[in-house]
Amino acid sequence: MKYTFNLRKPKSKNETLILFSCYFNEEKKKFVYSTRKAILPIHWNFENKRPNKTGKQVSNNQAEISKTLREFEDKFQVNRSLSKLGEAVFDSHSLKKYFDNEFHRVVKVSSFFEVYDQFTEEKIKLKEWKKSTIKRYTNIKNLLLEFEDVKKYKLTFSKVNKKFFTEFTDFCYEHKNHFTNTFSRNVGLFKTFMFWSIKNGFAFNKDFEDFKKPQRVLTREEALSLDNIKELYHFKCENDDLSKSKDAFIFQCLTGMRYGELKLINKRIVNANNCIVLKEEKNSSKPSREIPLSDLAFKILLKYDYQLPLLSNQKQNVAIKEVLKLAGFDYEVEYTRTKGVEQETFVKNFYERISTHTARRSFITIMRNSGVADKTIMSISGHKDIKTFNMYHQVNDLARINAVNKVFSNF
Repeated sequence: MKYTFNLRKPKSKNETLILFSCYFNEEKKKFVYSTRKAILPIHWNFENKRPNKTGKQVSNNQAEISKTLREFEDKFQVNRSLSKLGEAVFDSHSLKKYFDNEFHRVVKVSSFFEVYDQFTEEKIKLKEWKKSTIKRYTNIKNLLLEFEDVKKYKLTFSKVNKKFFTEFTDFCYEHKNHFTNTFSRNVGLFKTFMFWSIKNGFAFNKDFEDFKKPQRVLTREEALSLDNIKELYHFKCENDDLSKSKDAFIFQCLTGMRYGELKLINKRIVNANNCIVLKEEKNSSKPSREIPLSDLAFKILLKYDYQLPLLSNQKQNVAIKEVLKLAGFDYEVEYTRTKGVEQETFVKNFYERISTHTARRSFITIMRNSGVADKTIMSISGHKDIKTFNMYHQVNDLARINAVNKVFSNF
């Protein structure tokens, strides 16, 4: 493989950096590395690609510069020879790592978590993350700190390897009792941080690229049927607070809106066709979407003069569980959770499995079971990814019965 030295700005009237470069055919990539030596272009021999050694145009630092260039040549040949002997990998990444080490350019930081803090600080300052994303990455940091303590495994970038992933997997599944979907999400967040660390020169070890995110498991979640919603609507609550929580929940079931989006509703965003024109909250790059209001949904909205009575999401979850319990939704349901290849079965009361997100799931399930086209439903719910959308659809017993009867009723 050939290498060469070039000037960064060959036509400059001032000193310019001398760059080492070579080309990796397999990667289709040109490798360029600064020698950190500078020279005036008039002192450079463009034919030999070295400093002038004779004549009037010779740099005062010619000897020192030439020595540095010879060092780069020697180091390059050593690294190349080691790769031929099978003792080292030879690609652009490994050559950079080798040069960084030999020429003492490794970025030194006090700890793995100092880099993690720089990563989160940058993303927050650049306004790339919403509050929910900031919370997720804060949780990952706390998780990694706890992992260090429990497993007695001091985290450094060089130790993010197969052993780390094995221990981290065991820690999440056994110590934290995480299930596959939670673990998969956390691995994805961790890898995002590691890619950032590589890109910004804080890490060189790429073993983490082999960490496999387990495929997310489509687990049974509860959804209300249209009859359930009617029953809930006619149920009289014990007090006004629970009645308000019930109305907000039913409104969600009838519109498919996220609970966090309800706070955006006001009279100005309801058009003449009784549609809510809503700007996407989770992704500001998405266009506005129109959410048609059924008669009952519009009736609830008018009841509160276009300002739904809202609690925090956490308090609403508690309240709606209480409402469903009082309304008689206290029968037992069975569901499973997955850890790797293992499945665990759990039994809970129906109302205990309900949250604000159940309303959005119920809307999609009811619409789909009624034969409404996916594209139409997605235009209302705001989904762009069919894979994510499919996770919301829960096939209930009535849908199964109707499907079988429709096919076999005349047999």
